[in-house]
Amino acid sequence: MATNNRKTPPKNSKNKNNLPKFNFYWIYGIAIVAIVGFSLMGGSATGKGVIDNYKFQEMAQNGEVEKITYIKNTGKAEVRLTSEAIANNDDYKSFRKPTMFNQTAPHFVFDAPPSEDFYKELKELNNNLPREKQFTIKFGVQEDYSWVGSLLFVVAIILVWVIIMRRMTGGAGGGGGGGQIFNIGKSKAKLFEKGKNVNVSFKDVAGLEGAKEEVQEIVDFLKNPKKYTSLGAKIPKGALLVGLPGTGKTLLAKAVAGEAKVPFFSMSGSDFVEMFVGVGASRVRDLFKQAKEKSPCIIFIDEIDAIGKARGNNPNMGSNDERENTLNQLLTEMDGFGTNSGVIILAATNRADILDKALMRAGRFDRQINVEMPDLNERKEIFEVHLKPLKLEKEFDVEFMAKQTPGFSGADIANLCNEAALIAARKKKDFVEKQDFLDAVDRLIGGLEKKNKLITQSEKKKIAFHEAGHATVSWLTKHASPLIKVTIVPRGKSLGAAWYLPEERQLTTTDHLLDEMCATMGGRAAEQIVFGEISTGALSDLEKVTKQAYAMVTMYGLNEKVGNLSYYNYDQNGFTKPYSDTTAQVIDEEVSKMIEQQYVRAQKILSENKDKLTEIAELLLEKEVIFKEDLEKILGERPFKKEEPLVALEKKAAEMNAVDQNKDEEE
Repeated sequence: MATNNRKTPPKNSKNKNNLPKFNFYWIYGIAIVAIVGFSLMGGSATGKGVIDNYKFQEMAQNGEVEKITYIKNTGKAEVRLTSEAIANNDDYKSFRKPTMFNQTAPHFVFDAPPSEDFYKELKELNNNLPREKQFTIKFGVQEDYSWVGSLLFVVAIILVWVIIMRRMTGGAGGGGGGGQIFNIGKSKAKLFEKGKNVNVSFKDVAGLEGAKEEVQEIVDFLKNPKKYTSLGAKIPKGALLVGLPGTGKTLLAKAVAGEAKVPFFSMSGSDFVEMFVGVGASRVRDLFKQAKEKSPCIIFIDEIDAIGKARGNNPNMGSNDERENTLNQLLTEMDGFGTNSGVIILAATNRADILDKALMRAGRFDRQINVEMPDLNERKEIFEVHLKPLKLEKEFDVEFMAKQTPGFSGADIANLCNEAALIAARKKKDFVEKQDFLDAVDRLIGGLEKKNKLITQSEKKKIAFHEAGHATVSWLTKHASPLIKVTIVPRGKSLGAAWYLPEERQLTTTDHLLDEMCATMGGRAAEQIVFGEISTGALSDLEKVTKQAYAMVTMYGLNEKVGNLSYYNYDQNGFTKPYSDTTAQVIDEEVSKMIEQQYVRAQKILSENKDKLTEIAELLLEKEVIFKEDLEKILGERPFKKEEPLVALEKKAAEMNAVDQNKDEEE
């Protein structure tokens, strides 16, 4: 017989962890409830009716008065009725339910005559009444209670002010006491003591080998300083992580926090900025004060461009505004007259071009670490990290997905994996399949499908020929990115879309750019050839080629007439052009000429292959989505061989050498 070994907890046991935690806002709530309750339930000065002296005498003669009190400092008399009068007279209904505050409070008040005459009148009136109707007279023994209301009002104003100030300064939980009204200048940095509460390590950061090597050296210095100091080396004072959004700068900083095993201060650049003058500089001072006390340690400032912008570039503001004061204090703390031994600064930004030059110099940020977009091998590593929690189909091809996502950052890949899992769950699958990932790629790049969008048959035909024009020209030009999928199903704002697989190259030539421009103009060229008219559907294509053409002429120096000049200048304030009006006219003419040449070239290619263009468009109208294999059946194999990356060739050579060595050993 099976026995139940589970132990039931005792009935009277109390779990301390289940008790509610104290919250400072409870005090505010209790105080406000007390004020409201006191006002509603009444006090000594509430619930009184106003009468005159004649009405009082009438009430006294009827035996309804229990006590009268004359208040010296106000010249008023307060009347309290007998319980019998309240019970028997319907005019006194409001006094029949006494509260805890008005058990002895007066019921009526009136303006009394001067004190000596009024006292004589009261004496005379009371003596003329029968004994059972006489009342008690109190003279000069009670004071006015109006100060209570004023005090409660002042308390309420103070409470409201404190709540507003706590909201403005980040709440009660602000780091370093920054949430308190008198601690507004304190640092709001979060402190992680020796890697606690951080579970990220360098193993969790896929790719970024160069960046990891740089920051690992900083961590190693903190762990083994003698290894470097014995040779006379000094610890780097700061490292700036620069890269596009989503490339893993903050993740790398978290890995440093998890690996360093030293105190780690983390905050955002915007945490220094406040509406009060001088707060930013005060928080910088407090941050470095705390860091010096806990050295050796690391300070991480995310999005440092919030306070690190170049000074004096804003024409609408003076040079002594709050943000610049904060930056000046930061510069002083990082490498001023004092010393910061053992304090290392890590910062991250995706706008290094706008940072102040004084902040970027050696001695403050000794190292500028570029965190670049991942290449093919790095994307594969990133996929392997984010695929671990997913239930995948057997023999899932990770390398295939890495090839299908050129230009994706680490954050994009994480989002892609999550989106694929959501799509699989929506379809009620037991595993996440390859097709779910491809659907997720389409969803992220093109947007959500809109199959119910109202489109006429003639519009659908124009869209099909437009997309077929892109597909045909890109397939027949050497350097254009190879096409993998075409659809005429509306996605996002577009009525159709074509997916390409760009080559991962480090250099781009003029021929590459012109071929891509020609393929982009293939859609509008197809409309002109087939229908004899053009539409507004090429808006995004025109925006792309215009931007590309201006970059070729003004930035990369790829135009013969303008010459080997680059007008790409980060320091310009945007109000003046770095070239003359004559040069501007030449640039406009060359850009227009370049685009028109590629448009004519696209028309020529499509005219020579009009039958194939029509066949692709008809297939699109039939299936709505076609793939690379469908294009190969119509256009044949692409006549241009793809050059393999050098890294891949070296890897293949190493594998072949290993196979040859194994054969030699077997022989």
